[in-house]
Amino acid sequence: MKEGPLPLVLAEGLEREYRLGSTRVRALRGVDLSIAPGEFVALMGPSGCGKSTLLQLLGCLDTPTAGRYWLEGREIGALSGDKRATLRNTRLGFVFQNFFLLPNQTAAENVALPLLYQGNLPGIPTRTAAALAQVGLSDRAWHRPNQLSGGERQRVAIARALVNRPTLLLADEPTGNLDSATGAEVMTLLKELWRKGLTILLVTHDATVAGYANRTLRMRDGMIIEEVRNHDAA
Repeated sequence: MKEGPLPLVLAEGLEREYRLGSTRVRALRGVDLSIAPGEFVALMGPSGCGKSTLLQLLGCLDTPTAGRYWLEGREIGALSGDKRATLRNTRLGFVFQNFFLLPNQTAAENVALPLLYQGNLPGIPTRTAAALAQVGLSDRAWHRPNQLSGGERQRVAIARALVNRPTLLLADEPTGNLDSATGAEVMTLLKELWRKGLTILLVTHDATVAGYANRTLRMRDGMIIEEVRNHDAA
């Protein structure tokens, strides 16, 4: 690992290849990336450029074909599958375009799921209520997803990502299923969470959404080709 202040995320030479029959698809082509604690970074690029593949690797949802990745100073490739799963459930939070809420569970029950996976039973009601309060949904805790608007569903998903108090929040096109006004509300919420100290890595194809971040990394053909700092993001 490189010397100097410890980054939260450090990736060196990440590659990811897939086989589709006899065809080799190179989704990532030697990505180097460093994210400091407290940054809000957007990965931006067209469909198929590799940004979601990179997010999956950094979220310990997949493993690279080549290259190395450290999270909080721990080399992820050296961990067993079980240890990666534990890290994923305790140090990372995920927000996706499609919400992925259980339809027959209330907002509070959906938010509590990561804690149930840990068996952290004593603290569940308090931590669930606190996470819902963070996203402004205390009064909707006992509503099911079909009783909530799209923006409220995404805020429930954000609360679920926050309930484990993650070191890093990974958001993949979090406004993709929302109208522009509701999407702006969700991005304003994410920015407020960042201002309170949360580190965020966001995938988007939308320049307006990327503008909420303090740094944008542009991807093309599996590579990071440009870095842009947004000095107005604070």
